[in-house]
Parts: sequence; structure tokens; C-alpha cells
Amino acid sequence: MKLDQLSGVLIALASPVGRDGSVDEPGVARLVEHVLAGGVHGVLALGSTGETASLDEKGRRTVLAAVVRASGGRVPVICGVAQSHLGAAQAEIAAAAQLGADAVLAAPPFYYPTDQAGVLDFYRQLARDAPLPVMLYNIPQFTKVVAEPATVATLAREGMIKGIKDSSRDFEYFEGVCIATRDIAGFRVFTGSDTMLLASLAMGGAGTICGAGNVVPDWVVRIYDEFRRGDLDAARDAQEKLFELVSAVREGVFPLAIKAALHMLGICEPWSAPPVRRLDEKLEARLRERLAGWGLFAAAASR
Repeated sequence: MKLDQLSGVLIALASPVGRDGSVDEPGVARLVEHVLAGGVHGVLALGSTGETASLDEKGRRTVLAAVVRASGGRVPVICGVAQSHLGAAQAEIAAAAQLGADAVLAAPPFYYPTDQAGVLDFYRQLARDAPLPVMLYNIPQFTKVVAEPATVATLAREGMIKGIKDSSRDFEYFEGVCIATRDIAGFRVFTGSDTMLLASLAMGGAGTICGAGNVVPDWVVRIYDEFRRGDLDAARDAQEKLFELVSAVREGVFPLAIKAALHMLGICEPWSAPPVRRLDEKLEARLRERLAGWGLFAAAASR
């Protein structure tokens, strides 16, 4: 995979599990086929939507192996890494390389707050002997750590990181990263906020690595395609439609609504990673009504 050319729509895959909490490998395969049929340009296994922090080591390995197997080399597979210390993150990258991932998306260590010097040291040590290219995952609402634009640019110029996924939902921050790294050839800036896809593309972003695309991947792809064609009116219409979907699957405890929607579409079970639970019945009924109103059940039945 040429990471410096990666662009478009990548799906941060959910991790299908059964009611007993075990990984549902057939469900993983169905989900991968579902998003690839929507025209996506890559997939991320074990991101936040993939509940990486709730899966044990065996579960993480099983999910990644199933995603790599189901993708079959048709699109790049990135593996999420979210560990609280350097050694564990390094072990995750080594395992991802052995299982066939093309790159990793690594969050900074969480629990203890750190400063920018700590962020620099972590990624320098993580990437120095890494067997895979490293992208930085900025999601401060989960990690309590912000990689400031100047820090991102320093790591990019040193070749320590090859890209970033920004899930902060802070567009001013996203702009700052784009501006700080614009002169660095091949550095990829992705938004993790599908509601900001069109705006991020206008700012020079490479695309999105998003969660709502699990449900209707072609809705996200259409925004990217219309923007590339220069049809901003069509891209805005598509972005507004996606905004409604994102709003619908944000209800309840994340990412239960996404899993509930996938269950309604016949792709996988609705359960979360352990401790196992599912979306509240009232919220599930409201979500079902919205999906039906968009014609998604009829579309799924026709496939």
C-alpha cells in the first residue's frame, strides 16, 4: 500500500460479537463485504467504533485476522492501536504486521495526561523500529491528550508518522493541522467526523475514516465523489443526508446504535463488546423507524 497516496472514504469498522462476547467472524466478513459494495477505499479495524479498548488480546487478534481475510487485498487495511503504555503499543503493531495489516492508527497513551514533549517522545519511539507505517489518532475526548498541529508537523517532517485521523470534531484544529503539514509531500490528513467531510475536503483533507459508513457506506462515498467531480451542490445534498444518519446513530451509548442498525440490516448481532449490552428498546424502535423512512431495509432486501 502506498500510504502517501491513500485518500477517499475508509470505514472504521464495527467489531461484530455474539451475545457471549466472542468475535463473530462470519459477521465480520459480511460487514466487510457490505462496506466494499458501497465503494469505500479502505477499512480500519479496531478503531473506536471497533471497540478496541473493550476487546481482550485474543478478540483483537481475531477481529483483525478476520478483516484482513475478508478484505482479500482489495483495499488497504489499517489497524487501530490504543494502549496505555509504549511497550503494549509496540506489541500491537508487531501483531498487526504479522496478521497482514498495511498500516496502524495509533492513539497516544491515555490515563496519565502528558505534554507535547511526551507526545513527541511516544511517537518517535513507537515509529522508530515499527514494521508498519504509523498514523496518529487524535481523539482527545477519549485519551485526554491533544497532539497540537505543530507537534503533528514535527513528527511528519521527521518521517515518524505518515498521516493523522482527527476525531476531535474541532474544525479549527483540523485546519491548523492541514496548514502546518501542507508542505509535507504525501502526508495524509483524514477527518474522523463524517459530518465534516465536505468541509474537510475543501480544506485539503484526504478524506474520512468514519463510523456511520458502516451502515450506508455509499452515502459517504457519494460526498467524496461529488466533491472530486466539482459538483458542490450535489456534495452538499449528500452531506446533509449523511448528517441525518450520523445524528441517528449517535443516540445512546456509543457505538450501540451503529450495531443496532447493522443488526436491522441483517449483517451482524446488536451486541457490544464485553460487558455485553445492546441499544435501549425505545431508541432502537426510533432508529428502526428512521432507517425504514430512508428506504434502507428495502435496499438491503433487494441485495
